[in-house]
Amino acid sequence: MRRYAMLQLDKEQEAQLGLELATKRQEHSDLDAAIHTLSQSQMADRMLIQRLKKRKLSLKDRIVQLENILLPDIIA
Repeated sequence: MRRYAMLQLDKEQEAQLGLELATKRQEHSDLDAAIHTLSQSQMADRMLIQRLKKRKLSLKDRIVQLENILLPDIIA
């Protein structure tokens, strides 16, 4: 059972978390494109790419957390 399964959200909280989720997904997608572009570059800065990958992983963790809150598992 997930930690958030019993959490009751009101409509405003749900909307705020939904907006954060959409924002994080977009930022994750943008970082993915930036990382891909930089990786293809002849002048790629490896440290910058590593920082972007770390940020992307952090975003993914938050996305999963938000999805677990907003879309809890339904016990059949």
